[in-house]
Amino acid sequence: MYRWELTRAALEQRVLAIVRSDSYERATTLADTLLSAGITSLEISLTTPFALEAVGTLQRETGDEAVIGAGTVLDAASARMAVDAGARFLVSPSLDAEVIRTGHRYGVPVFPGVSTPSEVVTALELGADALKLFPASAFGPGWIKDVRAALPQAALVPTGGVTPDSAPGWIAAGAVACGMGSALSEGDRATVGKRVADLLARLEDADAGA
Repeated sequence: MYRWELTRAALEQRVLAIVRSDSYERATTLADTLLSAGITSLEISLTTPFALEAVGTLQRETGDEAVIGAGTVLDAASARMAVDAGARFLVSPSLDAEVIRTGHRYGVPVFPGVSTPSEVVTALELGADALKLFPASAFGPGWIKDVRAALPQAALVPTGGVTPDSAPGWIAAGAVACGMGSALSEGDRATVGKRVADLLARLEDADAGA
């Protein structure tokens, strides 16, 4: 798929699941639980042991049924390794021009981290495909609304402290999606399945009313 198609697919559900764990086995189990619950887009944080192997395994297993990306991509070298492993998008907590350039060189969208309007503008000028507002817990949905009043072209994805309960408020304020980790994935398969189903329905309602 083209970069813009990957971006659209990654953000289509309005939720970007984040898998960060202390082992490869735990990470792939969490990912499988989320995918089985209906999530179609998730990132494996590179802070996870053997994260690149997990990205490759999940991408091969899911094919076009899901979009698997790499998170916590901090530099060009990590970006290239993630792309080589099969990551279909890259996410970073920071704004690094080389990460964006590397991803784009190989047709992979990049969602860098921003936390100020100046960083938003810089990221847009560098061609970022979407912008990760991080940490979202330091702000609130009102920040999205205020910034998009001046920069309506900014595709913002609040991450860090976002929960299934707060996510609809972020979407209603103008976020294109919300990044969520343990708040989404904790619990057994039945619990996660119900949580995901409820969240997707609430996000759809919030999107329709935005």
